[in-house]
Amino acid sequence: MSKHAFQYALRFAEQFRCEIVLLHVVEPETVIAGTPLAVDVFADLEDDMAAAKAELAALAASSRDRLNSVASAVRSGHAPNEITKAAKDLDVDLIVIATHGYTSWRHLCISSTAERVVRAAPCSVFVVREKEHDFV
Repeated sequence: MSKHAFQYALRFAEQFRCEIVLLHVVEPETVIAGTPLAVDVFADLEDDMAAAKAELAALAASSRDRLNSVASAVRSGHAPNEITKAAKDLDVDLIVIATHGYTSWRHLCISSTAERVVRAAPCSVFVVREKEHDFV
């Protein structure tokens, strides 16, 4: 879904001659007090961040023929918080974010990163849904 949202971002960037910053947030494993650790949580976090950096770099490189200014960043933390912080830090004009569009009980259990970003973002947010008509 994120790659689909990236296609929208590319079209906006081409149209308005602006820069894209790809952001991936790695959410650390939640450790419950008193439970034994079966794996090294911090090693997993570092591996996940390295993998995310490599994937974003490849995605940015694949778009160089269409747009020269594609940067990427990887952060760790709670995704909605990190996305809104990055938008403030980078003085972003528009956030393009994907959502799976869960409804009813599944939405209540999972919640929505996109919904939280829409509520807290310092700028406009363009939400790309999984089941929609393609405009790009």
